[in-house]
Amino acid sequence: MHNTSVKSVATKGIFWSAVDKFAVQIGQFVVGIVLARILLPEDFGLIGMIYIFIALSQTFIESGLGTGLIQRQSRSEIDFSTLFVFNLIVSSFFYLILFFSAPYISFFFNQPRLIDLTRILSLSLFLNAFVIVQRTKLTIAIDFKSIAKSNVIGMFIGGLCGIIAAINEFGVWALVIQMLVSSLASSVYLWFVSNWRPSIAFSKRSFRSLFGYGSKLLLAGLYAQLLNNIYNICLGKFYSSTALGYYTRAKSFADISAGTIVSVLQQSTFPILASLQHDKEKLISIFSRMIRMSAFLVIPIMTLIALLAKPIVILLLTEKWISLIPLLQWMVFSRVFLPMSSLNLNLLNAVGRSDLFLKVDLSKLPLTLLAMIITIPLGVKSIVIGHVVTSAVFFVLNAYLPGKFYGYGAMNQLKDMMPFCFAAIGMAVLVFMMTCFIDNLVLQLFFGVIFGPVIYLVISWLMKLEELNEIWKMFLKVKKDKNLS
Repeated sequence: MHNTSVKSVATKGIFWSAVDKFAVQIGQFVVGIVLARILLPEDFGLIGMIYIFIALSQTFIESGLGTGLIQRQSRSEIDFSTLFVFNLIVSSFFYLILFFSAPYISFFFNQPRLIDLTRILSLSLFLNAFVIVQRTKLTIAIDFKSIAKSNVIGMFIGGLCGIIAAINEFGVWALVIQMLVSSLASSVYLWFVSNWRPSIAFSKRSFRSLFGYGSKLLLAGLYAQLLNNIYNICLGKFYSSTALGYYTRAKSFADISAGTIVSVLQQSTFPILASLQHDKEKLISIFSRMIRMSAFLVIPIMTLIALLAKPIVILLLTEKWISLIPLLQWMVFSRVFLPMSSLNLNLLNAVGRSDLFLKVDLSKLPLTLLAMIITIPLGVKSIVIGHVVTSAVFFVLNAYLPGKFYGYGAMNQLKDMMPFCFAAIGMAVLVFMMTCFIDNLVLQLFFGVIFGPVIYLVISWLMKLEELNEIWKMFLKVKKDKNLS
């Protein structure tokens, strides 16, 4: 791939991936607000108790095989058929495990309602398994436009059904309906738009080859899911479902921005970085620009959310969620390094070093266990503060190998991030001075949301940050391509 074509493909890929993730996140955010105003924190806590089991099962189903196909330079039809058959077999296996384990899950959390909730929500495993190949083929083709449409359609239909169910007093089942309908609608669209149809063919040779790469990602994925959700288990076991509901909502709000940026970068940059894995100079040039662009976007967003946490929570979710405010303020700062950390790990996968990806992830276990031992007895707020500390350390660990192999490690990356930190601090000071004399929460939120980004962009312009021009050029490029088409 020539440098100009890489830039063009990267621009289109990142644009449509961004449309996908931000549209879905904004839609889910709106749906989540409506549902949170109708439902109770306890309802979200119950789903949080189940989610880790669904997430771990989904990781087993994917097993890194789809990522292996994306990373591979040559692929055959038997490879895709093998992936499809494997997905169906494993999804059936894990559904049966969850179905018969539901009473034990219910007993562990002392929540009788979890039996039926687990058995019904686990049906999403089948729906997702049916379209992994379609998503993989679209990702290889960098056709994020089709993926974006499927996700937006699923979000809209699922959200609408969930809201209708909540209004009709379905309680926690409204959340289950939302998730299942969303997966079903998205899957149907992908089957409709994709020209690939499965054949019941399975190649042991193809599977061994893909699993050789994907097995490391499987272990890393299982570890990551356990790491991300183990607090749900502990909170659900030792605290109330209401406390878990506050915690999961704080994570959800924080992930609206950082999590969306991570999804965009992982989906759109992986095939691009993989295509450049043999060109070190171009690889690091594009990778460093991705790091800077991520920091340019995520640092001010998280800072602004922390500043406006009180009006956001009270106005959007009502005062029954007021205990969420301090959790949200700390949680957003635990997500600041998330996009950059993910990019560092994505680089290792793109160059075919999934073994190193696994080693880096496993190296975080001792710190995670130490943080849990210290913070869990102290309460939910202490747990979230612990997330801030561990996320900073994890970033350094994730950036170690890119620094060792390519000379672009944590110190260089932090140096590139510093201008955005200064711009965000300037924005925070001015927004705080502007809103601290305003008692009306509506006006606080209005002035913060309107003037915060403007102040940040002005400071970025005064500091002559290149990323501001990059975004503008990207917008003009996409607009030009759209007009030509």
